[in-house]
Amino acid sequence: MANYASSIRRIRKSEVSRQRNRVYNSALKTAIKNVLAATEKEDAENRFRKTASLLDKLASKGLIHRNKAANQKARLAVFVNNL
Repeated sequence: MANYASSIRRIRKSEVSRQRNRVYNSALKTAIKNVLAATEKEDAENRFRKTASLLDKLASKGLIHRNKAANQKARLAVFVNNL
């Protein structure tokens, strides 16, 4: 257990952030799987738009690196275009 009040507050804050990040990362994984599971091009395009928006949002918040977001979007775009 931490000895200083600031350390105790930081531990508490870190746990809240960890839980929030976990929710966002889980939502992102699910969104990516939904795009890859699409069989029709129109459906895949709609899912891709939502997933791209989520990737941009997480990159702007700093949850994932902006280059990772760009790479994921490029990979999903290739998949959608090849349907």
